Amino acid sequence: MGRSVSYPTGSVVAFRLLDEGEDQDVDWAYECLVDEIIDTAKAAFPSFKRFDGWRGREDRILLRNAFADSGISTYCGLAAIWLAERDDARYWEADFYNPRTARARHWLGQVSGRFIDLFGELRLIGRLSNGEAIFERDVAALQQPK
Repeated sequence: MGRSVSYPTGSVVAFRLLDEGEDQDVDWAYECLVDEIIDTAKAAFPSFKRFDGWRGREDRILLRNAFADSGISTYCGLAAIWLAERDDARYWEADFYNPRTARARHWLGQVSGRFIDLFGELRLIGRLSNGEAIFERDVAALQQPK
């Protein structure tokens, strides 16, 4: 069975390549991308605060607000930059007393297009029967100045 990059179920996902050439240091490229995600997302969505955490073993949370987590997952040079409704105990406990789920989903719907525009360079166009994902370059995203 093939495998692709992980990201939380139900998340908004933008894809990018980490390594453009064979001589590039992938660890350095990863750290630069993490810094770019944090700076760009905080500027575009001021409610985000830095957060250091994980969803499972593969999905690193970089930012969090009252409704959502934003983070990065990588696999074989492919980065998934994602935005997903929070799924932690404090969020669900707060939701019990003051429902947040509907507001969270509304907020995610409002910002998802902007999020993809900010971070997306590749578009997922499908999956093979063995689970491998097929991507194409998003020409419009490559022509826009970041």
